Amino acid sequence: MKYEFPVTRTTAPKARPNEDELGFGKYFTDHMFIMEYNEGKGWHDGRIVPYQNFKLEPAARVFHYGQEMFEGIKAYPRANGVPVIFRTDKYVERAHISNDRMCIPDIGTELMTAAINQLVEVDKDWIPEKEGNALYIRPFIIATEPKLSVGPANSYTFAIILSPVASYYEEGLKPTKIYVEHQYIRSVLGGPGYAKVGGNYASTLISVKKATDAGFSQVLWLDGAEKKYIEEIGTSNAFFMIDDVIYTAPLEGTVLPGVTRDSAITLLKEWGYSVKEEMVAIDDFWKAYQEGRVKEVFATGTAAVVSPVGQLQWLDHEMIINNGETGPVSQKLYDELTGIHTGRVEDTHGWIQPVK
Repeated sequence: MKYEFPVTRTTAPKARPNEDELGFGKYFTDHMFIMEYNEGKGWHDGRIVPYQNFKLEPAARVFHYGQEMFEGIKAYPRANGVPVIFRTDKYVERAHISNDRMCIPDIGTELMTAAINQLVEVDKDWIPEKEGNALYIRPFIIATEPKLSVGPANSYTFAIILSPVASYYEEGLKPTKIYVEHQYIRSVLGGPGYAKVGGNYASTLISVKKATDAGFSQVLWLDGAEKKYIEEIGTSNAFFMIDDVIYTAPLEGTVLPGVTRDSAITLLKEWGYSVKEEMVAIDDFWKAYQEGRVKEVFATGTAAVVSPVGQLQWLDHEMIINNGETGPVSQKLYDELTGIHTGRVEDTHGWIQPVK
């Protein structure tokens, strides 16, 4: 690896949180990575420093026009002391797509990978040991140029922070209750729905609040054009097993190309399941449910890995999926993926990448 970044160690290490009380994204490790970009100079001065606040001008463009991107990756421990990361290459590939959509100068694959690996190595003692927990890696880029006219900035900060986490949902693998949004939309064709950017999430907060206030875990989004076709579940990709076919929305510009989604599709096909990447109308799903043909619903994502759905609420239609219990496909996927993460299951795809 040709990149080696200087490290300034903290003089005030933090106390480690209790692994049974981690939650998601509540605690942060001792160090972070920072790098700047200036037009005409490119990316420069990458370094690892103690976790600290940013100092930004009030006119920084990220505050006013939301020019930013981020990623979410996970690292896991190994008995030999060498941490591993799940599919770093795919997450970095997706970061390039987000950068391009947001007019952010790209960071080379090798540079970004080196920054991630070196920071994880520095703070590897923070990687949780308890199964189901992980070290969450959050790379992000923000526009820092202080200018109020609308347009791409000429200066940016690239940073990476780390957080020891448990499952994203408090329910863990217990089936969740999902509210089908029929008023607001998440994304439309031509928008940034396929990119990992904050704006995609900011616009969903009103629906998420509405759902959680009503006792649901997350929102199932319909397409933005007709509010007819099923797309995503909150922060995850959605899968539906109707009869013996598993459906998930296609990647046509409105759905995030999830890395766990891709992994799940690969495994399901290898196990002999019929997987179709095509749109399913909510009306057709409701009809299939009434006919007793819906076997399972689950979501996949980096944060939750696999999250089975036990209940869907669409308008006044309450749908109880698989008697509100975790289905065999969801369970098998969860066991396989978490087994690959921990080393309990052999990685035959080259998805586990040692930190080096």
